[in-house]
Amino acid sequence: MPRTRYNNIDNVTTDKTLKQFRQWREERRRKNKDYSFVIPHSPPQLDYLRKNRRETSITWVGHSTFLIQYKGLNIVTDPVWALRLGVQRRITAPGIPIEDIPNIDVILISHSHYDHMHISSIRRLYGQDTQIFVPVGLGQKLIRKGFRRTHELSWWEHTQIGSVKVSFVPTQHWTRRTLFDTNTSHWGGYVLEPAHAKEGEKPQVIYFAGDSGYFRGFAEIGERFDIDVALLPIGAYEPEWFMTSQHTTPEEALQAFVDVKGKLMVPMHFGTFRLADDTAREALDRLEAERKRRGISMDAIRVLHHGETLRLPSLQEARSRV
Repeated sequence: MPRTRYNNIDNVTTDKTLKQFRQWREERRRKNKDYSFVIPHSPPQLDYLRKNRRETSITWVGHSTFLIQYKGLNIVTDPVWALRLGVQRRITAPGIPIEDIPNIDVILISHSHYDHMHISSIRRLYGQDTQIFVPVGLGQKLIRKGFRRTHELSWWEHTQIGSVKVSFVPTQHWTRRTLFDTNTSHWGGYVLEPAHAKEGEKPQVIYFAGDSGYFRGFAEIGERFDIDVALLPIGAYEPEWFMTSQHTTPEEALQAFVDVKGKLMVPMHFGTFRLADDTAREALDRLEAERKRRGISMDAIRVLHHGETLRLPSLQEARSRV
């Protein structure tokens, strides 16, 4: 029986030829890059994170891995504590050691690439009541690994856990774990919002974009949701002729932030693994230059250190500044 193969909006392809891979390899040999800049670490607020069940907080572990505390739930996105991905060593240690992470209620996985779904990390986080949400097509793979409480979502589907509504939204990407399973599961991002907002209350809404090239779907997400905080990828974009369909440049990430109508942007997907030829310093410098060019407030972008916690009792403040 043929396996389902998933596509992007408008059937945008991310396929590359062997000739293109060879061209990238030749370009890489000629480059002389300074990779010495390392994202700083902040000592994690472990006591606060263990006790907090009331306040919204976002802690960057590294790459696309965040600990999000939201409406009484401890949520981890794209869990990767691996010190190595194939031949690539992690550039810097995770912001929080995995043994110090509080008990996790929910794991959100954007797609099955190894830098976004690390089975050993999931096994360490998976507790007695942990629920895992994955794109359609990926559920059976995790269930076979022993993660029985795994649930699939298709684009624009939503579910409720506790008092949180979790919506799965499109991205422009692709996926593969082996030579034989290319695009046999989907890819996407997640929006977190209260399942039931009190009358007159403007709830905080968090958008985790997963991994994506720039596409028109960002604007549709902005139309469907009233997003406060957008976690958006800014790295692994060089060479741009090769990466453009699957990874946003810093400038495109800022345009995505405008498209989704976010109030606060938190950059991610940079400075943890060397997946392409850009550096963390380049990504941050280009993001800042584009912010200035567009006249976007400094307060609209929050660059976190690894291990740093963004506490969000004052989102009304950020909302009024943008």
